Amino acid sequence: MHAIVQTPPSRHSPLRSYRLEAKYEFLRLLRTPIFALPTILFPALFYLLFGVVLGSRGDGNAAQYLLATYGVFGVMGAALFGFGVTVAIERDQGLLALKRALPMPPGAYLLAKMAMAMLFSAIVSLLLALLAFTLAKVALAPWQWALLFVVDVLGALPFCAIGLYLGTLASGSGAPAVVNLIYLPMAFLSGLWIPLSMLPGVFATIAPAWPAFHLGQVALKVVGMDAGGSLAVHLGVLAVVAVAFFVLARARLQRSG
Repeated sequence: MHAIVQTPPSRHSPLRSYRLEAKYEFLRLLRTPIFALPTILFPALFYLLFGVVLGSRGDGNAAQYLLATYGVFGVMGAALFGFGVTVAIERDQGLLALKRALPMPPGAYLLAKMAMAMLFSAIVSLLLALLAFTLAKVALAPWQWALLFVVDVLGALPFCAIGLYLGTLASGSGAPAVVNLIYLPMAFLSGLWIPLSMLPGVFATIAPAWPAFHLGQVALKVVGMDAGGSLAVHLGVLAVVAVAFFVLARARLQRSG
């Protein structure tokens, strides 16, 4: 009689689970036109109009300023909608409960969405840089291009936390409206569309209340057009926002789960 040889079960790497979850989350939203097209194209279209077409009539400062601020605008959209709307919809559909029941590593769901938002942010940042370099003739040092890309990608994290918290509050049908009510006014009030120096003084006074203002100032500091505030303060505010909203969202998810 032949001996039966049992092969030990292959060990499944947790890193592979994280990687696959992030990959399929990104592909799912990339194949969702209602999310992917506005997220990727709106910042580029706005930059073409205001940074390239209208900016060409000036001394080029507008194109450089808007390269930084529209990058932040694009990052906000990818993170707020990628988290806020999708989490709300998946919570309504019971997908969140299903994910918790699956034998997947802890945190894979949230890390996948963070990776998705950062990947979309990277695409937006690269597309804006391409338009700025080729059409608007923005001239930056290599380290400035690279650092601006890093600021855009990592800058998604505080808005991921805000979006996650909004996703725990709003229903799936109401989440897009809730996110827009925060996204668009905050972008305007933070000086991402129009420099705060061109608005009434009260706007500059209240601007530091918005996290988008601080990320915008970090990006503008890279291109040498910020208002002169402390980099440490801007980064500190963004870190506090990221941690605070993540803690609030986690608490709500635990109560609802």
